[in-house]
Amino acid sequence: MTNNTAGHHPGNSVAEGNHEGEFGITVADLRGLMELRSGEAVTKIHDTYGDVHDICRRLKTSPVEGLSGNPADLDKRKQVFGQNFIPPKKAKTFLQLVWEALQDVTLIILEIAAIISLGLSFYRPPGGDSELCGEATAGDDDEGDTGWIEGAAILLSVICVVLVTAFNDWSKEKQFRGLQSRIEQEQKFTVIRKGQVIQIPVAEIVTGDIAQIKYGDLLPADGVLIQGNDLKIDESSLTGESDHVKKSLVKDPMLLSGTHVMEGSGRILVTAVGLNSQTGIIFTLLGAGSEEEEKKNKKGKKQGAPENRNKAKAQDGVALEIQPLKSEEGGDLEEKEKKKSNIPKKEKSVLQGKLTKLAVQIGKAGLLMSAITVIILVLFFVIDTFGVQGKPWLADCTPIYIQYFVKFFIIGVTVLVVAVPEGLPLAVTISLAYSVKKMMKDNNLVRHLDACETMGNATAICSDKTGTLTMNRMTVVQSYIGETHYRQIPGPDALLPKVMERIVNGIAVNSAYTTKILPPEKEGGLPRHVGNKTECALLGFVLDLKQDYQAIRNEIPEEKLYKVYTFNSARKSMSTVLKNADGSFRMYSKGASEIILRKCTKLLTKTGDVMVFKVRDRDEMVKKVIEPMACEGLRTICLAYRDFVKEPEWDNENEILNDLTCITVVGIEDPVRPEVPDAIIKCQRAGITVRMVTGDNINTARAIATKCGILHPGEEFLCLEGKEFNRLIRNEKGEVEQDRLDKVWPNLRVLARSSPTDKHTLVKGIIDSMIGEMRQVVAVTGDGTNDGPALKKADVGFAMGIAGTDVAKEASDIILTDDNFTSIVKAVMWGRNVYDSISKFLQFQLTVNVVAVTVAFTGACITQDSPLKAVQMLWVNLIMDTFASLALATEPPTESLLLRKPYGRNKPLISRTMMKNILGHGVYQLTIIFTLLFAGEKIFDIDSGRNAPLHSPATEHYTIVFNTFVMMQLFNEINARKIHGERNVFEAIFRNPIFCSIVVGTFLIQIVIVEFGGKPFSCSGLTLDQWLWCVFIGVGELLWGQVISSIPTSRLKFLKEAGHGTTKDDIPEGELMEDDDEIDHAEMELRRGQILWFRGLNRIQTQIKVVNAFRSSLYEGIEKPESRSSIHNFMTHPEFGMDDDEPRIPLIDETDVEINGLANCGAPSPPHSPNKNNNAVDSGISLPLTDANKLASSAPGSPLHSLETSV
Repeated sequence: MTNNTAGHHPGNSVAEGNHEGEFGITVADLRGLMELRSGEAVTKIHDTYGDVHDICRRLKTSPVEGLSGNPADLDKRKQVFGQNFIPPKKAKTFLQLVWEALQDVTLIILEIAAIISLGLSFYRPPGGDSELCGEATAGDDDEGDTGWIEGAAILLSVICVVLVTAFNDWSKEKQFRGLQSRIEQEQKFTVIRKGQVIQIPVAEIVTGDIAQIKYGDLLPADGVLIQGNDLKIDESSLTGESDHVKKSLVKDPMLLSGTHVMEGSGRILVTAVGLNSQTGIIFTLLGAGSEEEEKKNKKGKKQGAPENRNKAKAQDGVALEIQPLKSEEGGDLEEKEKKKSNIPKKEKSVLQGKLTKLAVQIGKAGLLMSAITVIILVLFFVIDTFGVQGKPWLADCTPIYIQYFVKFFIIGVTVLVVAVPEGLPLAVTISLAYSVKKMMKDNNLVRHLDACETMGNATAICSDKTGTLTMNRMTVVQSYIGETHYRQIPGPDALLPKVMERIVNGIAVNSAYTTKILPPEKEGGLPRHVGNKTECALLGFVLDLKQDYQAIRNEIPEEKLYKVYTFNSARKSMSTVLKNADGSFRMYSKGASEIILRKCTKLLTKTGDVMVFKVRDRDEMVKKVIEPMACEGLRTICLAYRDFVKEPEWDNENEILNDLTCITVVGIEDPVRPEVPDAIIKCQRAGITVRMVTGDNINTARAIATKCGILHPGEEFLCLEGKEFNRLIRNEKGEVEQDRLDKVWPNLRVLARSSPTDKHTLVKGIIDSMIGEMRQVVAVTGDGTNDGPALKKADVGFAMGIAGTDVAKEASDIILTDDNFTSIVKAVMWGRNVYDSISKFLQFQLTVNVVAVTVAFTGACITQDSPLKAVQMLWVNLIMDTFASLALATEPPTESLLLRKPYGRNKPLISRTMMKNILGHGVYQLTIIFTLLFAGEKIFDIDSGRNAPLHSPATEHYTIVFNTFVMMQLFNEINARKIHGERNVFEAIFRNPIFCSIVVGTFLIQIVIVEFGGKPFSCSGLTLDQWLWCVFIGVGELLWGQVISSIPTSRLKFLKEAGHGTTKDDIPEGELMEDDDEIDHAEMELRRGQILWFRGLNRIQTQIKVVNAFRSSLYEGIEKPESRSSIHNFMTHPEFGMDDDEPRIPLIDETDVEINGLANCGAPSPPHSPNKNNNAVDSGISLPLTDANKLASSAPGSPLHSLETSV
C-alpha cells in the first residue's frame, strides 16, 4: 500500500488547474506509445521510461496493489485520460420518426388529394345556374358548407396513422437501446484495486488500472504487459492477420482493445481508454465520434474533450461502451465504413424477407386495382355527363367537375391504402420485440432479432455437455492413488504425507490462481465455485482431504511460477514449472486421463516411491479404473509431475511433456440437470434432433447422453470420438467430403473427444447437406473461445451467459443467461410463436384486403361511388393494420407449439389451410356486403344510399354496410387466432389481455363512430334493431369458420401457397456482446460495508477506552467498588432519570475526539454500572447538580462528551 498512497497524496493536494502535470506522462505520450508494435515498442519503453514499472510510477499506480480506488483519484484520471466508453450515435427524435413515417408514398398522395379536396370545397361558383353543371351540386345548400369535412377527416386519419407508426418505431428503438445497454452493463472486467481482485463494469476502467486478463477475454482497453503466462492474442479485428500473436515482456508487450486473448493469462497496465484507445481512434475515424467533433468546433476551444464526452453521454442516455470491432472487418477501412452504414438493416430477417416480398406483390395488385377504379369512375362520369346527358363544359362548372375528379382520385388512393398491407413489417417488429422482451424472462438474451424466429425452424441442436446438460457443479467422487481405487474420498490418514504433498501441490499450484472456492453466501448453502469448474472440483478434493490450498498459493505466489503451459484445446492439459532452491525444476501437469497417462512412464506408490509404469500397466489401469469411472458418467482427470535436474529447452513441448510420473487419477461427477431429460423429450417430439458434442471421454459422454435421453436403448445411433469421426468423413487427402459426412450425421448422436474444429465441421456439414426434403436449420451451444467459428456458422448460436467467454458471446445470436438447456427449448417455443403470430395476422389482414378492395372496386364500377368512404377505409385500415398486428402478434406461446414438426427454411408464409380460410371468409363477407349493398334498403326498409350526389348527407343504408363490414372483421379476428384448422378459436383467449382489450376497444370506438361520427365518417345513427343485425351477421363469421374448418384442405386442389422465402440477406454483425462474469457487485458492496462497519466499531472502542481511562483516573483513590452503589439514591433526582435499558444505536462520525495517549493505554473496562451515563456522579465525587449538567453538556472537547454523542 505504501508505494501507492505515497504516490497519491501530493497528487490529490495539487490545485485543480493543470491536471496533466500531476502525472508523469501525458495522454499524447501514451497514445504515441500504443501506436508502436513489438520491437519498436520494447525499444521505446526501454529508452524513454526504463521499464513498465516506471510507467506505473508515472501513472501513480502499483503493479502489485493496483490503484487505491479513491473516488477523487478515479475522477481525476477520467478527466485527464478520458473515460472508457465511446458515445453512440444519437437516437432519432420522435419528430424525426414522424417525418420518416410521412415519407410513405401512399400517404403523401392521400394528403395532396385531401388538400385539393379541402381547397375546392370552399369554392362557390358565381351565378346560380348550377343545374347546368349536371347533378354535381344536388343536395341541400347547408350540406355544401360541410364539404370540407371529408378532406379534413382524411388529413386527420393520415396524422393518426403517422403518429401510430412513429410511436411504434420510437418504442422499438427504445427497446433496442435498452437491450444494448443491458448487454453493455453485463460486461465486467477483473482489475486489482487496493490489492484486492475485483470485477468492475468495463466503463469504470481508468488509465493506470492493473487488469488481470485470461483466456477468452475481450480486451476493453489498451495496455502494456506487466506479467504474462503463455499469452497469445488474436489481433485480427485490428490488423486483419488471423495468426495468433505471442505476447511477452521481451518481444511484444503491447495489448490493444478489441483483441481477444486466445491462450494464457497475465496482468496488464491500462494505458489508454475510450476514444484514446486503438479501437476508439478507429471509431472516431468511422464517424462514431463525428458529432463530438462538430460540438467541439461549435463550442470553441474553451471546453476540454472530457466535458464534451460527458455531455454526449447525458444526451444519449446509453453510452456505447468500448465496442471492439468485429473480427471479420479485416483491415480495410472502406469496408468498415460500408459495414457501419449498413447497420440499421440488422432486423431484416428471413421472415422479414418473405414478408417484404409478399407485401410488394400485394401492393402491386392493389395499385392495379386502384388505377382501374379511378379510370372507370372518371370515364363513367365523363360519358354520362357529357355524352348521355349532353351537357356542355362550362367554365363556371370547372371547379365542381374537378371536385368530382378529386373525389374519384381519393377513392382510388383509398383502395390502394387498404390494399397495401403496411401493417406487415409492423406486425413482425411488434411480434419480435414483444418476444425478445418476454424471452429475457426465460433467460434468453437475444442479440440478433432474426435469431428468435429462426429458432422456430430449428431441426437440429448441437449441445455442449458441461454446464448445459449438466449442472456444472463438479465434485471429485472417486480417486485412484498409490495403486488403490477409492470409491469414496480417502481420509487424510489413509495417505502418507509425501503422497499428500504431491497431490496438494500439484493441484494448488497447477491451476489458475483466479479459481477459488469461497464460503457459501447463505448459511447452510453450498460453497461458491469461482473460475474454472473442473479446477474447482480439484480444489474441493484438496479441501476434502482436510488440506489448505491457499496456504501453498500464498507461499508460491503467481510471480514465482517459472513457466506455465496454459490449457488449450490442442494440448488438453495444463502444466506449471517451479524452480527449486537448488536450481532444479519440477513440473506439475494435469489433463484428460488418457492423454496424460500416455505420457507417464512411472507411477507414485502408496509409500511415496516411484515404480515403473509400462504400457501393459497402463492398459490395465484404463480397463480397471478409467473405463468403470467413465461408464458411471464420471470425467477422469490425471495428475502427474516430472523433475528436471538442469534447465531443458522449454519451447520443445513434446520433449517436456513426457516421461511423467502419475500421481493420481480422479473421477469427477457433474450431475445431469434434473429438468434436462424432459426438455430433450419435448425437442424430440417437436421434430428436433439433439446431438451432444463434448470434449469428454466417449464412455462418460455415452453415460450422460443415456441419462439425458439423447440415446435410447435399442435404437440405431452412432457415438463417435473425434478421431473416428474425422476418419469417416475425410478422403485420402484429408479433405472433408460432403457425401461421406451425409452418411454419418443423420445417425450421429454423440461426438466425444471432439475439437472445436470437429464441431465446426459437423455444423457446416449438417447445414450444407442436401439430403432430406428440407435444409436443416442448426442451433449450436458454445462457451469457449474456440467455439466462435461454430457459433457463427450455425443458424442460431447460443453462448453461455455464466461460463461463456467474451469471444463466444460475441459470436453468438442468443445468450443463455442461466446456461440451461431448457432455456433453448423455450427459445424454440418463442420462435415458433413468432412465426405463427405473423401467419395469424396475415390470414386476418388478407381477408380484409380481398374484401375491401373488391367492394370498393365493384361498388365504384356499378354505383359510381365506393360504398366504403375514404375515412371509413382509413379506419378499417387502422383496425386491421395497427391494432390487429398488436393483438395477434402478442399471443403468448403454448406447449402445443412443440407438438408439430418444424416448418423448415423455405416453408411459405401462407399455407393451403390459411388460403382456404382467407378465401372462405372472403366469400362469406362479399356475399353479405353485396346483398346489403344492392338489397339492403328492401331488407331494412330504408332509403337507398346508391347514386347519391356529391355532398349529400350520409345514409343509413351505407352506414349499415360499413358497420356490418367492421363487425365481420372483429369476429374474424377471433377466427384468425388459429391457423392450423383447429376448431376451438377461443382457447386460452384470456391469457392474452392485449387481444381482449383491443377487440373490446375497437367495438366501443365503432359504436362512437357510427352514432356520433356524423359527417366526417359519413355515418348516420342506427336503431338498436339494426345494430343487433350487424352484430348477428358478425357472429355468423364464427359459425362460418366452423363450416370452413370442416372442409378437408386436401380436397381443394386449386389452393396455392404464397409468401415463399427469399435468400437470406447477409445481416451485418450485431452489436458487440459483453461479458457477464461471476464476481458481482454485491460482493464488492459487502466488502465496502464491512470496512465502514469496522472503522465505526474501532472509533467507538477508542472512545470507550478514552472514557474508561478518564474514569479509572478518577477511581484511583477509591479501593472499594461498593462505595459506588451508595450514591444510587442520588440518581433518583429527576435531572438524572435516564432509562438505561433502552438499546443505544451507535452513531459513527458525529464527533471524532481521539486522545491517543489515553486511547492506547488499554485500561480494562470497569464492571458494569447502571449509571455509566454520568461518570462525574458515578465516581463518587459530589458535584452540585448544575455543575454536573454543565460538565455533561458543555464540554464538547471532553472524552465524556464524545461518548455521550456517539453512543
